[in-house]
Amino acid sequence: MELTESIKSLNKQLIDLFGIDTISSLPIWRIVWSEFQFEWRYGTYDDITKSGIFLRSVTETRWVPKYRQWIQDKFVLERLVVVPITNKDELPDTKVSYEPIWIFEDRNGDYLPPKLEAAQFIINTIYAAQYSNHNLTRYSDPDNSQEAQIENARRRIDGIVEELFGEQSSFEGSTVTGETIIVPRNYEKRK
Repeated sequence: MELTESIKSLNKQLIDLFGIDTISSLPIWRIVWSEFQFEWRYGTYDDITKSGIFLRSVTETRWVPKYRQWIQDKFVLERLVVVPITNKDELPDTKVSYEPIWIFEDRNGDYLPPKLEAAQFIINTIYAAQYSNHNLTRYSDPDNSQEAQIENARRRIDGIVEELFGEQSSFEGSTVTGETIIVPRNYEKRK
């Protein structure tokens, strides 16, 4: 299981890109190894001996594996979320919890090493879906407005015309607005 970059480095970059929670000081996003994640969870558990003999069922809060039951030996992209009121009983000792968002595996369920580009793509996709109906001026780039894009395109086109035609760029076939119509040599008028 080769890593192209250390998990510590990847998690540092996720903090730099997406920040930390200002109340808990925990990273909003992180990548973890599935086998090392545990949590205090309230539930009903069956106690069984190593030889398979059932001892009892007990309802209590236990320190239990978080993913190992269904995700073995893989990296998981997690997001810090507020524990909903309806789940407060299940996770009694916490107000926030890391929840799995993505498993680094291929379509066959085989291990893939975590990559920052993949994590960024997933996170940006989630943010785009969550905030698509909101006016988030925080994420708008004033240099990337529609007017700026049109002006930049106009400058690129003017530069191309100048490069292609040089001094001959003052065509006689201008429109009323002053724009030029360029007709290719192989143009045939349809009847």
